[in-house]
Amino acid sequence: MTAEELQNLITAGLACEHITLEGDGRHWYATIVSAEFEGKRAIARHQRVYATLGSKMHTDEVHALSMKTYTPAEWAAQGA
Repeated sequence: MTAEELQNLITAGLACEHITLEGDGRHWYATIVSAEFEGKRAIARHQRVYATLGSKMHTDEVHALSMKTYTPAEWAAQGA
């Protein structure tokens, strides 16, 4: 899977204000900013992103996805 394919999967199921992906095709590192994360703890945010991937995690097309998830306000506070 390419970074573009993974980004398309995530953004098709989650309204993202910002997303960056780095990885080797199986192991990915993502920074995702979405208003949908408002009021959610980290585990719920991650579950929301995993939901956009559907079976891709189960079929090993995406072996690992490490995430930093932010609301727009948290992202702005990071100085981004």
